[in-house]
Amino acid sequence: MADNINQIQISSDPVQARYDKLNILKEIGKDPFVITTSERDITCSEISEKFDEFENKTVCIAGRVMSKRVKGKVAFMDVHDKSGKVQVFSKRDDLGEDEYAVLKRWDVGDIVEVKGFVFRTQTGEVSVHSQQVRLLSKSLLPLPEKFHGLTDTDTRYRQRYVDLIMNSEVKDTFIKRSKIISAVRRYLDSQGFMEVETPMLVSNAGGAAARPFETHFNALDEDLKLRISLELYLKRLIVGGLERVYEIGRVFRNEGLDTRHNPEFTLMELYQAYTDYHGMMDLTENLYRYVANEVLGTTKISYNGIEIDLGKPFERITMVDAVKKYAGVDFNEIADLEQARKIADEKGVEYESHHKKGDILNLFFEAFVEEHLIQPTFLMDHPVEISPLTKKKPDNPDYVERFEFFMNGWEMANAYSELNDPIDQRERFKAQEELLAQGDEEANRTDEDFLNALEIGMPPTGGIGFGIDRMCMLLTDSPAIRDVLLFPTMKSLDK
Repeated sequence: MADNINQIQISSDPVQARYDKLNILKEIGKDPFVITTSERDITCSEISEKFDEFENKTVCIAGRVMSKRVKGKVAFMDVHDKSGKVQVFSKRDDLGEDEYAVLKRWDVGDIVEVKGFVFRTQTGEVSVHSQQVRLLSKSLLPLPEKFHGLTDTDTRYRQRYVDLIMNSEVKDTFIKRSKIISAVRRYLDSQGFMEVETPMLVSNAGGAAARPFETHFNALDEDLKLRISLELYLKRLIVGGLERVYEIGRVFRNEGLDTRHNPEFTLMELYQAYTDYHGMMDLTENLYRYVANEVLGTTKISYNGIEIDLGKPFERITMVDAVKKYAGVDFNEIADLEQARKIADEKGVEYESHHKKGDILNLFFEAFVEEHLIQPTFLMDHPVEISPLTKKKPDNPDYVERFEFFMNGWEMANAYSELNDPIDQRERFKAQEELLAQGDEEANRTDEDFLNALEIGMPPTGGIGFGIDRMCMLLTDSPAIRDVLLFPTMKSLDK
């Protein structure tokens, strides 16, 4: 059989050549696609890490061939699995002429199984000396050339499966992302929180200032929306007495794409009865330190060459004080909307006709402050105009008990002392409806069932929403949100 295999002509076209080889395998009864399982009993990394334990013992590995070189009667291959790689050494005299002839036709990218004993080569490389080999799956498309790798970002995002094969650091990022989310869950579970699931298809997409995606449910002949937030359903569960709840799930916002925004992303929201936004600040500090220690082994992280220290107490500053510090404008001294507009004009801050004094304060913050909040900072006490679901400050009803958590100039979380007064909440919804009528597509609509829940009675509650993707970006030093999403949204190549 070996002579027959060696004499068969293979196309010079690299793709057709792989199909030719597959046809040969089928003709000799070795179709890899009929194999349903593997006898693998060890990972590649375990062989290196526990060499003394496995030296001269027979093992069975399975993985993808990432390099191959044949020198007459011997062949060397690097086989990769999820854990890492190991070298495979094969001799014609050990495998027999027929099996060795088949092995010589293997390609980089093929998925194989190797049984053999563990040894160390004369150059000191831990290897498996093969005694039996099987092709488990034939790769019919060549991988990118190894020296140049897969570097085109558009192709990497569209073909993440190839990206994961070719770029080990990408695989490491997503392994780390999984560990981050697991650590978040462990911490919250240890604090008595209960993980729940709430609807993704909703009739009223509220809880955030964002434009929703819309769809139609044929069975009920009703228009529905994809949720933009987890908030209003989780608060219903606080009303129901669950007291500490959280959800990690996808939300959908019909907005643009950039390095920090994707139309579908992972949000984590939690709500805790009988606490306020100060309690949420303490929880946030402790959560971030716990996750960083669990995943990275340190509370000092580096992002784009800048060190961020999660071990120190996080700064707490009001929005008014932050604008005063970085823009030189004290909104406590601004009497009314007319004066706020005048200052905005002087400072070159653009606003719209429906914006009130509080909206303009927030515009000043975005223009002058955000970029300076590199170290962990709680930006507190937002104007009531931009916070329709938040309790007012008892000593100053123009502001609310809310904070946004910032690092690296990014908003990482948003938290409130939750509004539990149904009368006040109805007035806030009314104000949002007026904005909607003026053309603000991101304004909230009145949610009568949520108001009904508040009328049943919700205890004082603290709540917070974390952007899981941005957390992963910072903890993995990833430059764009697409680098921490396995399959980011991409414009179709062919509509």
